[in-house]
Amino acid sequence: MPVLPGAEPYRHEGGEVGVLLCHGFTGSPQSLRPWAEHLAARGLTVSLPLLPGHGTRWEDMQLTGWQDWYAEVDRELRGLLERCSEVFLAGLSMGGTLALRLAAKHGDAVRGLVLVNPANRMHGLAAHALPVVRHLVRSTKGIASDIAKEGSTELGYDRVPLGAAHSLRAFFRLVDGELPQVTQPLLVLHSPQDHVVPPADSARILGRVSSLDVTEILLEHSYHVATLDHDADRIFAESLAFIGRLATGVGKETGVGNEGTAAGG
Repeated sequence: MPVLPGAEPYRHEGGEVGVLLCHGFTGSPQSLRPWAEHLAARGLTVSLPLLPGHGTRWEDMQLTGWQDWYAEVDRELRGLLERCSEVFLAGLSMGGTLALRLAAKHGDAVRGLVLVNPANRMHGLAAHALPVVRHLVRSTKGIASDIAKEGSTELGYDRVPLGAAHSLRAFFRLVDGELPQVTQPLLVLHSPQDHVVPPADSARILGRVSSLDVTEILLEHSYHVATLDHDADRIFAESLAFIGRLATGVGKETGVGNEGTAAGG
């Protein structure tokens, strides 16, 4: 299936500091593209992959699970580690969960993490019925475009495939158990008004990681997809400041590949 216009992966060859951005469940790189471009314009090397089963049609996602999504970001991280002296991870929602597992597994190779409304568990009674219901019903209503800003929309599926949701539930449980292995500096930005992932998920993550350098910022004017919402500029600025505090030479233009590329996928 061809990738939906706007959902293409994005890569930018910049300097020695790299950032891997991970998009969310049923979403696409479109939700993080402005963030990626902001970091690229400041001279960073940026990778924003399209997760398997995403960016086409929801039926394609039924054939994928967390192992596929994680394998993709793990591959991208390994590529960045070969090209860059310092690498940071960033993620929205499930993308934050993916970033946390990468940090737990790759240890000191990861310099720090920036998480926006990271997800930690599946909430509600329906989650407990997933093991059975997924065999009876293929999908449920979508979760995309939880955005307060008028006129801003997320390019994501209008249906949630329940087979993939069942896999996501298992992934949340796995990563929750691995959170104490996360020791890197951590910046968590989350919205008090989030209709997809409650603030309790950020609190759970902050309470279980072993990171000593931790910053928490509330995004008072945004819903779940805060990277496309009223607080987007703040996310971009705070993440750049966080990376600049920990890495050398960030914020200086490199003059290399300044336009970036929309990679085919």
